[in-house]
Amino acid sequence: MKSRFRPRMIRRVSWFGTILLVICFVSGLAANEPGQAAKQQPTPEQQRELTSSIADGFTLATVGDLIIVHPESMLNDPEFQAALKIIRQAEVAFGNMETSLIDIRRFRGYPQAEYGGMWLIGSPGVAKDVKAMGFGLVSRANNHTTDWGIEGMRETDRALDDSGIVHAGTGENRAAARSARFLNVPSGRIALVSMASSYTLLSAAMPALGEAPGRPGLNALRTKGYVIVTEEMLKNLRKIRDAQPKGSIEPPPADQKENPKELEFFGIRYRVGKETGFSFGMDPVDLREILKSIRQGKENSDFLAATIHGHEPGNWSEEPADFLPVLAHQSIDAGADVFIGHGPHQLRGIEVYKGKPIFYSLGNFFFQVSIQEPVAQDMYEMFEKDPASLTDNEFNVSFLKKYFGQGVWYQSVIAVSRFEKGQVSEIRLYPVELRFDARQADQGIPRLAPPDVARKILERLQRLSTPYHTVINIEENVGVIRPGK
Repeated sequence: MKSRFRPRMIRRVSWFGTILLVICFVSGLAANEPGQAAKQQPTPEQQRELTSSIADGFTLATVGDLIIVHPESMLNDPEFQAALKIIRQAEVAFGNMETSLIDIRRFRGYPQAEYGGMWLIGSPGVAKDVKAMGFGLVSRANNHTTDWGIEGMRETDRALDDSGIVHAGTGENRAAARSARFLNVPSGRIALVSMASSYTLLSAAMPALGEAPGRPGLNALRTKGYVIVTEEMLKNLRKIRDAQPKGSIEPPPADQKENPKELEFFGIRYRVGKETGFSFGMDPVDLREILKSIRQGKENSDFLAATIHGHEPGNWSEEPADFLPVLAHQSIDAGADVFIGHGPHQLRGIEVYKGKPIFYSLGNFFFQVSIQEPVAQDMYEMFEKDPASLTDNEFNVSFLKKYFGQGVWYQSVIAVSRFEKGQVSEIRLYPVELRFDARQADQGIPRLAPPDVARKILERLQRLSTPYHTVINIEENVGVIRPGK
């Protein structure tokens, strides 16, 4: 989806943001150098508290985005039910709830002017249905958290509460949004910390200060992004900048000398580097507070999952942004037992760091976009479509063909991790496909992939995981990772 933006304050990349890609590289406030972060080394006493105490044999099933419109768990499809059986057999299952669960007939809010690419919506009954599928944990911090405003965020959270699903990443202020939430199971107490680096600016929670109250919203990790260019490219960009009408670009402060290796204008930051590309830095305040939440959550639990919703550098990229491995490693150092990424709607690589799994993106598990309704007027106007001549489904189908018109967006895995002595002993990857070629009303529902598709999915994951020295064996159409063997 096209991103609307303002000079010097760019809205976060939408989950449909496969165009105008540089827009997503410049969000956030003051940050440290791209790809770098200040480490917080735990003391020996803290390290003892951060050691995993989960019972041997604990299993965690993880998937990516849950974009569900209606309850589906009763669907009588053998391959769909086989996928749910894998979810239910794990002691705990996790997914990213990337929609608002509201009854549009009674909802007192409205679609927001700033939204995550589309006003995603599902019925409140989806919450209990997701519970029936076997999910006990979901993340809530993502770029669709406030599509329907704070009212929609709160109603979704209430629906999840009523269903018995533990969720994290939203709250009435920043401390609440950052906090870990807990699920008790036979093997121990499980904690979840949810954050987002891709989000709409108005959805970020804020702490109170003086008489100014805090703001409800999500747990945001602000980033500062740079487009990496050659010296010659920067020279030409500076010429373009200097040729702009006087007063149209804010000059640097008079007492500040311009960095010859960097340039910013029209809200985009450029930096000279060895290779062209993109680089990001994390806001040090956000990073410090998030790592503290992870540490505190682990101190009060036996096992902690840290999860992030991030599209950077863009949905098109099979590789995570350079800040994500840094963040994943620091999260594990702070006490996380697993780090789960989602956002770009396609698979990215898998790493095992200090005996803990890192999933850089698990793609989609449910992707019911074609049956989204209602579609607000803004969408039709943005894409210059006539709502009098198109149904919402017809609009959605044309939208999907433009941005998600290939099977790769409809292929993913269920990752089941088994833990022994506080470390992952085995990860089993069950390939799923989401009916890309099905009738639109049936599209986006996961099924265990047939053998030929399963092998393609797993071979792609093998390739994407090679940079992390992760070996994935393919055994009877299932990927198997056995760290240390």
